[in-house]
Amino acid sequence: MADFAVHVRLQSAHRGRICHALLLQLPDWFGRADAIDAYAQRAATLPMLVAMAGRKVAGFLSLRHSAGESAEIVVMAVRPEWHRQGIGRELIREAVALARRQAAPQIVVRTLGPSHPDPLYQRTRAFYRACGFRPAGETPDHWGPGTPSLLMIADPYKGL
Repeated sequence: MADFAVHVRLQSAHRGRICHALLLQLPDWFGRADAIDAYAQRAATLPMLVAMAGRKVAGFLSLRHSAGESAEIVVMAVRPEWHRQGIGRELIREAVALARRQAAPQIVVRTLGPSHPDPLYQRTRAFYRACGFRPAGETPDHWGPGTPSLLMIADPYKGL
């Protein structure tokens, strides 16, 4: 965990603005303005966990239930200066706990698939694997041509 006190809580207000502001800080992952706007609009309507470092939002995660069977991480971001300090892992832990409290038997996430050569998304997939997610399948159709989507499912025995 980081050298500073970080706590994760549910966010009720300004969810779209939080999402938009953080995604703008990550142009290598979220480089299209239309995608950032779409994520922000969606995040405004979904449960959001925020990681607070003092009075600053260090990261967030938006979660939705899909068909009553699972919870899906729709979008997640951590400020670049706070990468690799345990904030993302803590957000995942809290998302798993929230999904369990809401009776979702599993938690899933979509990310850029391995057939795309982007090295940053290789790191993203490695992060999710380290958090207990396993690949379930890649599809070229979910996000459109040239943007393969990998569905990953949390290992329920990992103990997050």
